[in-house]
Amino acid sequence: MLHARVVDISKEKIELLRAEKFIASSKCGASIYFVGTVRDLNNNKKVIAMTYDSHDALVVKSFEEIYQSSIKKFNFDNSVVFIEHIKGKIKLAEISILIAVACKHRDQAYDLSRFFIEEIKKKTPVWKKEHYEDGDSQWLEGNSIQKK
Repeated sequence: MLHARVVDISKEKIELLRAEKFIASSKCGASIYFVGTVRDLNNNKKVIAMTYDSHDALVVKSFEEIYQSSIKKFNFDNSVVFIEHIKGKIKLAEISILIAVACKHRDQAYDLSRFFIEEIKKKTPVWKKEHYEDGDSQWLEGNSIQKK
């Protein structure tokens, strides 16, 4: 089962409780939460905020494709995945991405969570702009989208 969406920061924030409720299952004995946040330093520059932009429909499609790949790769029974990625400008320590997974066993949950964040970084069309303490800002170079 998969929940995947882009969250518009102007309308709401990513909340851990929503993920907890979605992945709760008596069939799963392990839950893992990956929470990505904005950090204060990158390439020796003081970061004060980050803007995320995306093509929302393509982001959700990418999440769904990654989920289908995970089913083929791992073949875990009863795995549940929740993914939300922010869109808009957020401050330091605010959540930019939340990936929650529940699986039968802890090693499965760790593997699945790591698989999702690594695949998202490689394949999902999300752009990041850092805002710096000195008033400057810069769009970051990302990973090119890999074709199948």
